[in-house]
Amino acid sequence: MVHALRFGYKASAEQFAPLELIDYSVMAERAGFDSVFVSDHLQPWRHTGGHAPAALPWLGNLLARTERVAVGTSVLTPTFRYHPGVVAHAFATLGCLAPGRVILGIGSGEALNEAPLGIGWPDGKERFARFKEAIQLIQALWAGERVTFEGTHYRTDAATIYDRPDEPVPLYVAASGPAATRLAGRLGDGFITTSGKGRELYTDTLLPALAEGAGKAGRTVTDMDLMIEVKVSFDTDREAALQATTHWGALALSSEEKTSVEDPMEMERLADALPVERTARRWIVSDDPEEHVERIWEYVGMGFTHLVFHAPGPDQARFIRQYEELVLPRLRERAVRHG
Repeated sequence: MVHALRFGYKASAEQFAPLELIDYSVMAERAGFDSVFVSDHLQPWRHTGGHAPAALPWLGNLLARTERVAVGTSVLTPTFRYHPGVVAHAFATLGCLAPGRVILGIGSGEALNEAPLGIGWPDGKERFARFKEAIQLIQALWAGERVTFEGTHYRTDAATIYDRPDEPVPLYVAASGPAATRLAGRLGDGFITTSGKGRELYTDTLLPALAEGAGKAGRTVTDMDLMIEVKVSFDTDREAALQATTHWGALALSSEEKTSVEDPMEMERLADALPVERTARRWIVSDDPEEHVERIWEYVGMGFTHLVFHAPGPDQARFIRQYEELVLPRLRERAVRHG
C-alpha cells in the first residue's frame, strides 16, 4: 500500500486559546491543508501566555466545525493521566462521530504533563513497558468484545466498547529513539516523529528501526503512514520568521537541560535564556518559498508521506494565508511531478 502525500497543520494548543485555535484550524481546512493535529498537554512549555486545552473535547468541537480534514493527536499519552481503556473508548466515539477522519497519535509522555498531578514519573524502561502494553490493550478493545486483559500495568475484566466505528481508527505511534520506533513498526498504523534533528537520525537510525519492526509483523514501511511534524517558520519578512522561533525556545533545549523540569515557569526561564541563533536551529526559517519547499522536500525524499507543519509565530492567520498562496501549491505541484 502506497500512501498519498499529505500536508497537515499543527494546531499549537500550547500557544493559543481553545476557540482561537479552532478558528485557525477551520481556516487551515479552507486553505487546503489535509489534516489538523493537536498535542494533548496538561501544561504548556511556557507559563507566560501559555495554554493547554484538553485534546478530547477540543477534537470533538473541531470535527463538528470541519468537513474534510483528518483530525488527530500528536500526541496523547495513554499510560498515566489516562487509562488506555479510556483512550480507546474516547477515540472509538470520535470515530463514530466522524467516520474516516479521526487518527489517534500516541507517545510515551513527558513529566511536565504527569508529575504535577502527583503521578510518579518512572524510568524509561517502565515507561516503554507501559506504552507497549497500552497499545496492545487499546487495539484489543477496538477489535473485540468482553475483553479480559491481564497485563503487568493494566487489566480489564470482560470490557466492551459498545460504540465502535465501522472503519477502525488508525493508531499512530510517536518515537524519537530506535526501540520505540521498532515498536511503531510492529504495532502502529502510522509513525510520528519531529523534524530538525539531523538527517542521519532519520536515515540511519529511525527509518531502519521502523523497517525492522514492520518486518517482524510481516509487513513493510509502505504499509504505514510516515508522519513528521516539520518545524517551519516561513514569512516574507525573514527577520519576523527568525524572531518567531523564540516563543518555542524550549524545543532547542537538550534532553539533559530539560530532564526532570516539571514546571512551565522553569522551562520558560531556560528557554528565554537561549539566543535566537539557537532557538532557530530546530526550524526551517525562510522568506523564499522555493528554498523553503526545497528544504521541506528533503523529508519526502527520506520517505515521509504525511508532513504536518508547525509554525511558531503569533500570527497564525498570516502563516496559513502565506502557505496557501506560496507554499502548498508548490508542494502539490512537486508531488505531481514526482508521482
